[in-house]
Amino acid sequence: MQRSTFSDVTYAWAIGLLAGLGVLILIGPVLIVIATSFTTSQTLRFPPPELSLRWYRDLFDPVRSAQIHSAALNSVWVAGLATIIGAVMSVLAALAITRVARPSARILEASFLSPLILPTLSYGLAALMFFSVIGIRPSLNLLIAGHLVVIAPFIFRTTLASLTQLDPALLEASANLGASRFFGFRRITLPLIAPGIAAGCFLAFISSMDNVPVSLFLSNARTGMLPIRMWGMMESTLDVRIAAIAGVLILATLILMIVMDRLTGLTKRISG
Repeated sequence: MQRSTFSDVTYAWAIGLLAGLGVLILIGPVLIVIATSFTTSQTLRFPPPELSLRWYRDLFDPVRSAQIHSAALNSVWVAGLATIIGAVMSVLAALAITRVARPSARILEASFLSPLILPTLSYGLAALMFFSVIGIRPSLNLLIAGHLVVIAPFIFRTTLASLTQLDPALLEASANLGASRFFGFRRITLPLIAPGIAAGCFLAFISSMDNVPVSLFLSNARTGMLPIRMWGMMESTLDVRIAAIAGVLILATLILMIVMDRLTGLTKRISG
């Protein structure tokens, strides 16, 4: 058995330390926020002097936290509808692109994925200026349209990855047996790419819920979104309920991520 050299051991320790530092930077703030949400203090302090569920009770109080609940419902509504519409558009676009071998298909693919590298702050400002010029005022429908542009590429990417792994012989066999294109899509293509679609929808929904720039520019006082509401609370009062909201969102995201990974192989879909 070959013995490890000093350089190999040093390299392994360096990589381990860097990996540990990276995990600490990623997980540390999350743990601090969760711990702070259980404080008895009137302000955001860490470490908390004592532990209590007080701020979670206040958060779920329908009277004191009515504005937070309204903003959360708006965020869920916008994220849900944008994800559904984005799923339909992305699946149709992915199906069309995979069936075309011309270079123009690759251009369309790059165009569809371009919002992933577009600065969302610049896009939010540009969208506000565009809709203002054509006379459309901020509303929930406008927010859905704005979020749709940003989140649709997530669904498109995972769906396209699933379609590239689909064996064309299956569709050819169904066509030879007399099945129509729609029947082949409904009974063969859709069940096989459904995990990819579901994984993309999950990523799109989470991205929409967490989107600040687009919501900031395209919302108004009546269409407040949860991230904007949290931002306002941070600037004005440093309300400890912000930490409680973050704790609920972290827990919900973690549960959804575990469920989606079990059902659809989310990790493989992202890396693929």
